[in-house]
Amino acid sequence: MPVNIADIEVVATNFNWRQSGGTTVVVQLVPEQAKTLKIGALGFDLPPSVPRIRWRNAFGLLRRPRGRAVRIWHCRRNIEMMAGLLLRDVLRAPLRLIFNSAGQRRHKALTRWMLRRMDAVIATSERSGSYLEVPHTVVPHGTDMSAFRPPRDAEDGFAASGLPGKYAIGCTGRIRHQKGTDLFVDAMIRLLPKYPEWTAIITGRTTADNQAFERGLKQKVREAGLAERILFLGDVDDIALWYRRMTLFVAPSRNEGFGLTPLEAMASQTAAVTSDAGSYPSMIRPGVNGAIVPAGDADALTRAVEPYLKDPALAEAHGRNALEFVAANFSLAAEAGAIRAVYERLWAEAEGVPAGSGRSRSSGKV
Repeated sequence: MPVNIADIEVVATNFNWRQSGGTTVVVQLVPEQAKTLKIGALGFDLPPSVPRIRWRNAFGLLRRPRGRAVRIWHCRRNIEMMAGLLLRDVLRAPLRLIFNSAGQRRHKALTRWMLRRMDAVIATSERSGSYLEVPHTVVPHGTDMSAFRPPRDAEDGFAASGLPGKYAIGCTGRIRHQKGTDLFVDAMIRLLPKYPEWTAIITGRTTADNQAFERGLKQKVREAGLAERILFLGDVDDIALWYRRMTLFVAPSRNEGFGLTPLEAMASQTAAVTSDAGSYPSMIRPGVNGAIVPAGDADALTRAVEPYLKDPALAEAHGRNALEFVAANFSLAAEAGAIRAVYERLWAEAEGVPAGSGRSRSSGKV
């Protein structure tokens, strides 16, 4: 969906060749923002559903957008901050720069230097904001409740997959040590022999540098005699369908930025057991919609998962609670609205509008 650069008032950047959490945010959020903003994404690996700025039209960023004093450059990576600073400070493009920070660690010197030169900074959680040394606004990521939804028909049931077992417990995301895939496998090797109605499914791509890690996990599963019940499905076409087919979702990350996958599963009416990495603690109400364990603790993960395998009705009840919780607290519309408020503040400042005047502009679709 190419757009006219002259009309674009917000640029959402995605300078990453490979699928990542930042890409997922852009793909989900920009179409929601486009309902009320003239916004386009600039970058790579963007599907047709996302309004896109063609690279050959990027020179248009050196001119003011129609109807605005400045254009917003919304970035999520260091390379995108660098590009924004080059455009604004060297080429004198009429831009205001916003950085979205999900990291939960002290930033390196270069990043801190660039953050001080942003016009606004958004943190995805209180925890990520605590690592920033600049003023910021906390806006949690939201979930697309239309893309991730509860089961509706037989195709959404696990039986339709043709895989063994009555219930599915799943772990999604790239196969790597950081994501704790090995912790999930170890927990399943310990638990599944006791609970024959359950099958474990692992989805996600494996990069070249993690193929040996994946081979080791598969070998461990074969040696445990569970190759038919702990299944590596790879990079599936429709992850939303698999969330609906799960009765329990596990996110055992050792470290994480924000971490969208539990929200996607919970929006699909699936209970979640997570580590305490990233923003996971803000998503889980223990004993209500799931459980939280210390990151990297395989024994604690096993103990937290077992009550759900023992009592699938408990998992189903917590799944219903999870859906209600996400709808009330982590909608995509709420995220878009909170970000829009930051944009409006920057536009008002650029146009010399006094704070609190109530003046704002409303834009239609591109």
